[in-house]
Amino acid sequence: MIRLLGPGARLCDGYRRREILRIGGLGLLGGLGLPDLSRADDLSAPAPAGDGFGKAKSCILLFLMGGPPQHSTWDPKPDAPAEVRGDFGPIATTVPGLSLCELLPHTAQVADKLCLLRAVSTGDNAHSSSGYYMLTGRPHQPKNFENANPGPPNDSPSIGALLGRVARADGPMPPSVTLPMRIFNTDGSVWPGQDAGFLGRAADPWLLNARPTPEGYRIREIDLPAELDPARLGDRMELLDRIERRLDSQALAPEVAFDEHSRRAFDLLRSNGARRAFDLEAEPRSVRERYGETPFGQGVLLARRLVEAGVRLVQVNWYRGPDEPPANPCWDSHVAESSRLKDVLVPPTDLAFSALIEDLDRRGLLDETLVVCMAEFGRSPRLDPNGGRGHWGSVFSVALAGGGVNGGQVHGSSDQAGAYPRDGLVRPEDLTATLFHCLGFPPHSEYRDPLGRPHPISRGEVIHAIL
Repeated sequence: MIRLLGPGARLCDGYRRREILRIGGLGLLGGLGLPDLSRADDLSAPAPAGDGFGKAKSCILLFLMGGPPQHSTWDPKPDAPAEVRGDFGPIATTVPGLSLCELLPHTAQVADKLCLLRAVSTGDNAHSSSGYYMLTGRPHQPKNFENANPGPPNDSPSIGALLGRVARADGPMPPSVTLPMRIFNTDGSVWPGQDAGFLGRAADPWLLNARPTPEGYRIREIDLPAELDPARLGDRMELLDRIERRLDSQALAPEVAFDEHSRRAFDLLRSNGARRAFDLEAEPRSVRERYGETPFGQGVLLARRLVEAGVRLVQVNWYRGPDEPPANPCWDSHVAESSRLKDVLVPPTDLAFSALIEDLDRRGLLDETLVVCMAEFGRSPRLDPNGGRGHWGSVFSVALAGGGVNGGQVHGSSDQAGAYPRDGLVRPEDLTATLFHCLGFPPHSEYRDPLGRPHPISRGEVIHAIL
């Protein structure tokens, strides 16, 4: 069944295009939301200038929803008091003098490929508003707003949506993909900063609900019903063309009419080569095991396959599954942090992240693929009586690799308690500026929204020291 993103735009007669395509038994290949496919328009970019510019052809963004503690991941504090450093010590890496938390033994072996930003700050201690800042490079208005939802004035496009806006995608693959689900608040509502915002729904990244099942790794949006003969897709495409011509004759607005984005969806489904990119069964068992046969690990492996197939940005979310404990779901370790980190959170991340770096390097893709491992914030500097840590946006860490970033280095530092930046402060807008710089888009160049208003790609500064 194919459901590529949300509810879609409503036609002037009150019917959604999805509903029209269900008429006559079409079922839109099982429910494809054509109006939601991402739109890729050109941006006239100035001539390249500066180090690392344009080295990355694609980006894989791993988002550890909930906020990992910097002390027990990227920024251990072995000389701090026990209530600050936590229960885990440092481990040596392949880079002399660089230590990681001992829970990251596999990642320690690829440290020479990593760049650690240890002084990232949002100044925001709320999951959804700080997450909006990290995912868009724009601070939420106001900060520290928990259970925030999308909508003005907080409707800046996500990194993936903006990349889809300024980078043209060739072939059937979308410019940006999010998997395996959106990040949502405790009340079930969706965080802001994950869609195209003021660019409109047509520019949203494709959302793929991809999960391991007893029958294997399945992607609901790509798996065609067994009873559907792929040859019939041509007939349905012809019907789509007839509907489009009818809509054009009614002088509908361009954003409502069917266009190349719907055709890309059909092209993807009709192309065995494109659909193979989504088939993890094609990977050797040893590779799948190396990434870890967990939802996160297999999602990271799928991200590698998608960038190989031409997707420009894949965001893999550590999502909130049905079995997550209510008191500390995902990385939101308010209670018993040590056991959560050791038994549930860090080992799958260590396995998948290190496998991705090794795999990209072995395939000769690391130099042209920017890998970013980040979250909405970090954790408070001291363990509380429940053995957990609170939300902390004052300082935390982000790990980068490939795509024009020099490996084996640390940029910035936090103070002795891992509480505040000491030097090398990085704001989210600086991170997005650096990301777009590596992808070949000068951050201060402009794009235009549907009303023709100009916007800079980023209001931050490129972190040239790491390139």
